[in-house]
Amino acid sequence: MPIIAPSLLAADFLHLEKECMMVNESEAQWLHLDVMDGRFVPNISFGLPVIEMVTKINRKVNDVHLMIVEPEKYVEVFKDAGADVISVHIEACPHLHRNIEQIKNLGLQAGVAVNPHTPVSLLSDIIADIDVVNLMSVNPGFGGQKFIPYTLNKIRELRQMIDDRGLNVKIEIDGGVTVENASEILEAGADVLVVGSTVFRSKNPLETIRRLINTQYA
Repeated sequence: MPIIAPSLLAADFLHLEKECMMVNESEAQWLHLDVMDGRFVPNISFGLPVIEMVTKINRKVNDVHLMIVEPEKYVEVFKDAGADVISVHIEACPHLHRNIEQIKNLGLQAGVAVNPHTPVSLLSDIIADIDVVNLMSVNPGFGGQKFIPYTLNKIRELRQMIDDRGLNVKIEIDGGVTVENASEILEAGADVLVVGSTVFRSKNPLETIRRLINTQYA
């Protein structure tokens, strides 16, 4: 059964409490929270005040994705804001092992996010130290983009790397996930599906999440 992580970035920000309560009522296991700084990615989303409020009512795993430069300056305050999982970008972290140790020393699950152009082979030396790999299947910064097809090859390569070493590392796919392509993504080896517009713009979000949870392999 896949982990479904609705992405708050696609929610109705005029009614965030209502949107969070919907996720609480759903079968989704995680809530995905995208933090953008306008530097690492060409967009600014939301930060600590929003996450502090959201995590007060959210009953799911708080999956915080830091699309920011110098994430080490902010990891502890996001932990205090309610994060359960924190992912930092390999492209933003010249001292990635130190970043991962910082997150784990705070008692959190540590994730590494990987942009579409970055080969997963660069994770070889760090893969045993992390809990989640967030494979970006769109270019980060904006919601509503289409899934990049060659991400499937990256999932397979990463799945092989994890399985060959007998590791318990989750593969999270972030961007362009739909009810229609979820089966193919899971069959390639993914564990966590981040879903934004697919859920929050659905006429029946609870049913959409239920369908994603019960996705059968192609």
